[in-house]
Amino acid sequence: MKLSIDIDCTPQEARAFFGLPDVEGLQQEMMAEIQDQLRAHVAAMDPESLMKTWMPMGTKAFETFRDAFMQGFQKRPSD
Repeated sequence: MKLSIDIDCTPQEARAFFGLPDVEGLQQEMMAEIQDQLRAHVAAMDPESLMKTWMPMGTKAFETFRDAFMQGFQKRPSD
């Protein structure tokens, strides 16, 4: 046996029926805060800022690594 019940109500009506608190005001405040934080992070994502964050020493770190790597392949004088 299969029983289906369709209830046509708004979310506010369903919350009131089940005795749940109305959190709409809190939800709007939290969404506004999240949107403000997202805007701040998106504004900080210009390419120059990203490169400074990812590579604080610029290309100097890569050059140092390359030089150290190449020194390992140089011929050493015979002992």
